[in-house]
Amino acid sequence: MTPERFNTAVLDWFDRHGRHDLPWQRDINPYRVWVSEIMLQQTQVSTVLGYYDRFMEALPSVEALAAAPEDEVLHLWTGLGYYSRARNLHKTAKTVVEQHGGEFPRDVEQLAELPGIGRSTAGAIASISMGLRAPILDGNVKRVLARYLATDGYPGEPKVAKQLWDAAERFTPHERVNHYTQAMMDLGATLCTRTRPNCLLCPLREGCRAHLLGRETDFPVPKPRKALPQKRTLMPILANREGAILLYRRPSTGLWGGLWSFPELDDLAALAPLAERHALDLGQRRELPGLTHTFSHFQLAIEPWLVRVEGAAPAMAEADWLWYNLATPPRLGLAAPVKKLLKRAADALKAGEMP
Repeated sequence: MTPERFNTAVLDWFDRHGRHDLPWQRDINPYRVWVSEIMLQQTQVSTVLGYYDRFMEALPSVEALAAAPEDEVLHLWTGLGYYSRARNLHKTAKTVVEQHGGEFPRDVEQLAELPGIGRSTAGAIASISMGLRAPILDGNVKRVLARYLATDGYPGEPKVAKQLWDAAERFTPHERVNHYTQAMMDLGATLCTRTRPNCLLCPLREGCRAHLLGRETDFPVPKPRKALPQKRTLMPILANREGAILLYRRPSTGLWGGLWSFPELDDLAALAPLAERHALDLGQRRELPGLTHTFSHFQLAIEPWLVRVEGAAPAMAEADWLWYNLATPPRLGLAAPVKKLLKRAADALKAGEMP
């Protein structure tokens, strides 16, 4: 199939069967497209929809995002995971406002230099919101092209990635590039899916080498698997008599960077130094059901303990610690496991399971 036949088939399919009513397809501008693309990195459309609407309602412009406190940005992101995306979103908004007068650069290379964007996301912003001819290679497009060409090798390898980028460049049309970009993402998301591709409805099936070989699910070649290492931590959920929980803000870099969490201890013996540090008078304690959280590179087994605080200083001496009121919670960024454990602690306290 020539590039012209390829992209014509894709665009014809998009006109009849593509998605045309996604929130970021309305009132299209670089800001709205950029936020959607960052949210959609490693996250399904169905999950993103509610988050996107809430985010846009709270922060409708790049200026509003740049001016927002980091806690507000992370609060709006809570539950989406991969929180470095939210921190980079905040950094980029500030850069666009301070260095580009609130206008996104109309250049793929300049866009790709902004924090958290990269070549494929830059191509999506440029093509969808600016009409510039720019190829993309997100996970969905990578899958479509790897199957169409029956590309051997893991796409994360430089040689294989170059082959797929060359193909993406070759097939991208000069006209209707905004629709073509959306169409390729839609093909991968709705037809050329990871485990059960619907080849009968695919507009590219006649030229698809993987389909002709009957080996659709062999491509793209998966990343070589490694067993995830296991880590363990004890998290004390320190609850005072007013129904507030002691949280601290994690460092801005690293795991759950900038989010609020419980202290992490090796064992219960470490509770005493923590209590001494913050002048806490500790009372009864009880273990809550454990929680295992899977990250991309390891699994974390969390051992939560609900601990009653009988007395404490009226205010925390350190700025990165606070009492989180369960009845009227502040708008803070919380990692998903922390949010779950706060709910479990609230339920236990409400049920009178702590004296």
